[in-house]
Amino acid sequence: MDYSYLHNLELEDALKIYIDALKSAEAGLGTEEIPVKDSLGRITAEAVYARISSPHYNACAMDGIALCAKSTFGATETTPVVLEEHTDFIRVDTGDPLPDEFDAVVMIEDVIDSGDGKILLINAAVPWQHVRQIGEDICAGEIILTSNTQIRPAAIGAMLAGGVMRVKVKKKPVVGIIATGDELVSSSETPQKGQVIEFNSSIFSSMLLEWGAVPRVYKRVRDNLRDIKDAILNAAQECDMVIVNAGSSAGREDFSSRAISEVGNMLVHGIAIRPGKPAILGLIGNRPVIGIPGYPVSGIIVMDMVVKPVIEHLKGVAFCQEDKVKAILSRKILSSLKYREFVRVSLGYVNDRLIATPLNRGAGVVTSFVKADGILEIPTNSEGYERNTQVNVRLLKSENEIRNTVNIIGSHDPLIDIAADLMRIKYPGQYVSSSHVGSLGGIMAIKRSETHLAGIHLLDEETGEYNTSYIKKYLANEKIAVVKGVRRIQGLMVAPGNPKNIKSITDICGSGLRYVNRQKGSGTRILLDYMLKKGGITAGKIYGYEREEYTHMSVAALVAAGSADTGLGIYSAAKIYGLDFIPICEEQYDFIVPERHLELVTVRQFIDILRSSEFKNLLEKMGGYVVNDAGKIIG
Repeated sequence: MDYSYLHNLELEDALKIYIDALKSAEAGLGTEEIPVKDSLGRITAEAVYARISSPHYNACAMDGIALCAKSTFGATETTPVVLEEHTDFIRVDTGDPLPDEFDAVVMIEDVIDSGDGKILLINAAVPWQHVRQIGEDICAGEIILTSNTQIRPAAIGAMLAGGVMRVKVKKKPVVGIIATGDELVSSSETPQKGQVIEFNSSIFSSMLLEWGAVPRVYKRVRDNLRDIKDAILNAAQECDMVIVNAGSSAGREDFSSRAISEVGNMLVHGIAIRPGKPAILGLIGNRPVIGIPGYPVSGIIVMDMVVKPVIEHLKGVAFCQEDKVKAILSRKILSSLKYREFVRVSLGYVNDRLIATPLNRGAGVVTSFVKADGILEIPTNSEGYERNTQVNVRLLKSENEIRNTVNIIGSHDPLIDIAADLMRIKYPGQYVSSSHVGSLGGIMAIKRSETHLAGIHLLDEETGEYNTSYIKKYLANEKIAVVKGVRRIQGLMVAPGNPKNIKSITDICGSGLRYVNRQKGSGTRILLDYMLKKGGITAGKIYGYEREEYTHMSVAALVAAGSADTGLGIYSAAKIYGLDFIPICEEQYDFIVPERHLELVTVRQFIDILRSSEFKNLLEKMGGYVVNDAGKIIG
């Protein structure tokens, strides 16, 4: 007998042909909206944004007393401060709202109770100590999950914390399983000679369930071409994918390839793998139909090597395994000697080195788990790790996903979230990881080869230009390209109606106004200091100058909640929170990238997103941006 196949393709080539055909046919899944609490393992159909800040009030982070920090200034062991309950402080428990008249919490362990309603303090408090400020975890309007992202347990908590109760997800792929063969009998029967118990469908169903699909097993079909064709057509109408088991070889009763060809389009018959060579890859309309050999081991191999990637394509995500890898720590981590500590880290391959960047370690910051790529364990009796130390990291995502991630460290702007979501839509196999450490922090990350790109907006006080002088100063020995970003408006964010009648920077000093600042090294902090210097204003005159936040959204969240009267930030953040905005200046926000990274696929794709009309249209809707040259590369 002449056993022949249409193809004997390498696995990678066969999958490329098939996935490209599925893309052209627009094979995909519908969407549905479900309760967040029931969304574990599902795939987001669109970006998920927080509806409220978390926490949505200034919360006491310790059991103790709430007070005004300034009432404790000067406290020492020899000159303790005496405070009276209800007048100078109140007692609070962890999670209690911080009263509006107070700005700090002192742990109960540091309070000396002298009786008669009075206490002694021998250490001064600092403003906002032991307080979980509004938006510490996430700010209303910030992105929680991008499109095509698998929902993990921490993400459910993050969504609920952000006030999201229902989420739009892709429907689970329904996969029809058709077993063919005259010899097959059910597992409830006692097989006679020439009969075989059909159990492949149970194996395949279990594998599909593990991959988040819904198996639908159809009645067994005899070796008859018409019956097989009818069964395939029926399943293709009811399911997102069809598996035809057995009959894929070239025997006299192997009808699967002919049946698929006659009711649809057979693209591949024969893959250069063993076992599993007779696999068939076809399409009926935009429904994938896969013929799998009848031998169980062959079937399992084809399921794992072919069906799984197809499901990944339909769902828009890659499945992950928790492996361990060695990575280089990007900054020093301190740890208590008393505890075995687990630190969430983001990971990225930069210059073929796997870099681990620690994320927010706060016990209440659930979103750090959503962003984490891995877990770094610090053992008991260790003080931590120095920067540049090689550490073991347990992966929460696949190493392939991490390799396909473009890393951005530097100044914060919501446009990075917009670009990240567009990238997940246009390039489902690619990812964006961003860390907000300020413009100077981004430059240092570039200098230390810890990131692919850095977002910066640094004003040169002498020339009035942005970014160029800082690149020359700190990266003189590097070949750096500038990827143009946007022109954006910086200004003071104030409550609706501007009840404090704030008109300019000079209005925020010495007037009892509560200011919230950005962190040292951020471009916005440098801009503020420049304007203060230009106006002859000292930082000490601004109440809240030392109160720092790491993003524009965090500043906006605090102003919107009434926890601060104003803060310097960008227009888009103010708009998201419905705040009034006093424009101060227009600035240039760019990305810098070592020229060698411009050859990386993920970097090129990110720049492609910046150049896209979709990106421009979304930023214009947000307001406060000029996007004319976004993505333009200047060497």
